[in-house]
Amino acid sequence: MILVLDAMGGDNAPQAVVDGALMALRDLENDFVIWLFGDEAQINACLEGKEYPADRLVVKPATEVITCEEAPAVAVRRKKGSSMVLAAKAVADQAADCFISAGSTGAVLACGTLVIRRIKDVQRPALAPLIPNLQGGHTMIIDAGANVDCKPPYLVQFAQMGSAYMELVEGVKDPAVGLLNNGEEAEKGNELTKETYPLLQALEGIRFTGNCEARELMSGDFDVVVTDGFAGNVLLKSTEGTAKAITAMLKTELMGSIRGTIGGAIAKPAFAALKKKMDYTEVGGAPLLGVNGGVIKAHGSSNAKAFFNAIRQARKLVQGGVTKKIAAAVQTSRSDSTEEKMG
Repeated sequence: MILVLDAMGGDNAPQAVVDGALMALRDLENDFVIWLFGDEAQINACLEGKEYPADRLVVKPATEVITCEEAPAVAVRRKKGSSMVLAAKAVADQAADCFISAGSTGAVLACGTLVIRRIKDVQRPALAPLIPNLQGGHTMIIDAGANVDCKPPYLVQFAQMGSAYMELVEGVKDPAVGLLNNGEEAEKGNELTKETYPLLQALEGIRFTGNCEARELMSGDFDVVVTDGFAGNVLLKSTEGTAKAITAMLKTELMGSIRGTIGGAIAKPAFAALKKKMDYTEVGGAPLLGVNGGVIKAHGSSNAKAFFNAIRQARKLVQGGVTKKIAAAVQTSRSDSTEEKMG
């Protein structure tokens, strides 16, 4: 198994990328090789004095870097020698199995669709971040920004892709799939959700459990929450913002009085455990599902720990055969749809 990293992507590149790769080589099973694409001099400087298996860590030269200020699709087309494009091309050429980057989200999505390309019959790839839930696991939001405007068939495929990932990578048996909506009742929603609901009800191969209101996102009752990319991105950002605001307000209250300070000291272990559950670095990144190979989009501010977990996540994605499972599910549902029309 070969995992490729865009060593120049992210706020802390290349040091955090290199350190995360070294952690993965040290702490995970030795069944994978890492290729680091980027500036050789900078990467080698980060590796200087470090011990690692030279046969499992390969530095691949790249002469360009795609920045967050550039138009994503244009940059991907023009900067063929960039660390991001070369890493993605390795997956597209089937020389490697999964591509990881903390660079520009738009550019990573463009690499997925323009370089690696979609799985046959997949209409739109989807970005699928994981957030912690109250039952100790994770809930996937799919799509969270790759497709602002969607049609019902897109959401049906999002459900198939998300269900496959949660089963094969997160180990969730028979994942519960919900449709993001403004009410629990089947008749609630806009035109998109009203048309999508019966399609998900009739879809074989997934366990559709009905509409999911935004307030139920972290309940743990749903393993996959299906939505269009606009609503999904708003949901994700509002959840992140709320978590940060509550943390800040709690800190202010605890530090505002002697009683609060004492109470905070007593509750410190509980706060530490909560912080760990909410820490994005524990997850790794958001998979881009529906493309013909593994893609993990890590957070732009990822540190070494986040890259380590992104590599761990990528390894499980490849081991689980997620891409093949998605291709088979989509092909099966397409065949069933064709037969129904002919009948």
